[in-house]
Amino acid sequence: MEVIEIIVETPKGSPFKYKYDQKKEWFVVHKMLPVGLVFPFDFGFIPGTKGEDGDPLDVLMLSEFSFIQGSMVKCNVIGSMKAAQTEENKTIRNDRIFATPGIKGLYPDYESLEDIQKKKMKEIESFFIYYNMMENKTFKPLGILSASETWKIIKKQRS
Repeated sequence: MEVIEIIVETPKGSPFKYKYDQKKEWFVVHKMLPVGLVFPFDFGFIPGTKGEDGDPLDVLMLSEFSFIQGSMVKCNVIGSMKAAQTEENKTIRNDRIFATPGIKGLYPDYESLEDIQKKKMKEIESFFIYYNMMENKTFKPLGILSASETWKIIKKQRS
């Protein structure tokens, strides 16, 4: 299985959204999430890629464990959620790639999106919908992509 290097930007459980500032080479507190909302998993990016929003491709690292901010974790891509994000009447694709740490011994060991309960996937969808709604943005899930379909997107978006 091909692996990808992910940089953890916002750790699981954080009530703050961080962004990596490439010019200054540090993490900046970007915003606070609505009261009671925290990131359900580590959220990061794939260095050397660029999505339609101008930022590196977003990744949600599905693991019961969390890694510290700035960690580089080699991960297995297991799929993605296609999504459209609308802000100020402008709609762009802003997919969420799902990956799992490529570290032996971690449980649960998701090998594909089919290994994840439908309820958990719905909770992830709801998190991004609500999080964006509170920012006056619309986040609309457009379906699920397999690992091979996701890899095509990653390779196409490398800068």
